Amino acid sequence: METPESDRFNDSPHPRERYVLFGHNAAEQELLAAFRQNRMAQAWIIGGPEGIGKATLAWRLARFLSAYPDSSAHEVQIAQSLEIRSQHPVARLIHAQAFSEIFLLRREWNEKTKKFFTEIRVDDVRKIISAYHHSSGLGGWRIAIIDRADDLNRSAANALLKLIEEPPQKSLFLLISNQPGRLLPTLRSRCRKLMLNSLSQDEITATIGSLGKPWTQLPKDDVAHACQHAEGSIREALRLLDSDAIQFHDQIIRLLRRLPQIDWMGVHQLAEKVTGRDQEAAYETFMRAVETHLDERVRTRATDAASPAHLIGYAQAWQEIHKLAQEAEVFNFDKKALTLGIFERLAKAEPQ
Repeated sequence: METPESDRFNDSPHPRERYVLFGHNAAEQELLAAFRQNRMAQAWIIGGPEGIGKATLAWRLARFLSAYPDSSAHEVQIAQSLEIRSQHPVARLIHAQAFSEIFLLRREWNEKTKKFFTEIRVDDVRKIISAYHHSSGLGGWRIAIIDRADDLNRSAANALLKLIEEPPQKSLFLLISNQPGRLLPTLRSRCRKLMLNSLSQDEITATIGSLGKPWTQLPKDDVAHACQHAEGSIREALRLLDSDAIQFHDQIIRLLRRLPQIDWMGVHQLAEKVTGRDQEAAYETFMRAVETHLDERVRTRATDAASPAHLIGYAQAWQEIHKLAQEAEVFNFDKKALTLGIFERLAKAEPQ
């Protein structure tokens, strides 16, 4: 049995297995121009909302640099994109995780608990550092992909920072982050930031259409509904297409729209659905819906010239909810109690 991968969503292709990219041409051209003009920063933060193709872009760049390590090469100078076809020898090696100069840092699988660790630990970074320094380099690039940098604990972030500050020659660090502003300030200061935008509904539809079976066999109405409510995220669209997730998402939205009144019976039913080892996808859908709800409330209140106190209340609510969610993950707290607490906090944030 293959070891689960924290940076793969269910049975969808891993970002290293994706050879097409939708919606981020400007970002791709910025990376290509930087390499072609010998202005490639040593470390990049590729930031933006969850599930929009950040990791796919990082792997796309890693393939290109591994295939063409010399920026003056003819293939680089005439390239229109970072595309490397799947038949290319380097692409085959990377797909098979057999290319020794690319290093992946992510949350590892805990065989004891049969769950992923809740963070990237300092020991994980030390393994990468050892492999990084002992690799041959092969005359090309050493590339570290951190997916996601948000998961680094403080000790791990400091260890990675030291490697970025004292790297071997021709080193590149690609830090994927959903919330770059929350990264260690000293780590952010060593990186060039490349922010990606959410995808359009058409771009999400095109991406799902490129995944092959079983996604191309799903009812078109279900795909359209999922793309419409995915908030610009491919990952969220795939979550909504999983089983009865669309109906579950609609249930969440109905409960959120009733705030500050709380339908406690409905909330308890919701809490049951996000509780348990096999309910990670439902929990992620719920938390994403909460984040989207708060973003929408802030935008609405800002345009309505609401008092600053209301906006501050929403910001405080999100900070408290984020802290509660982190504690629930780290200490394995009951997600049912967490769900009930989130609705109570959201209700308090609403003007009465």
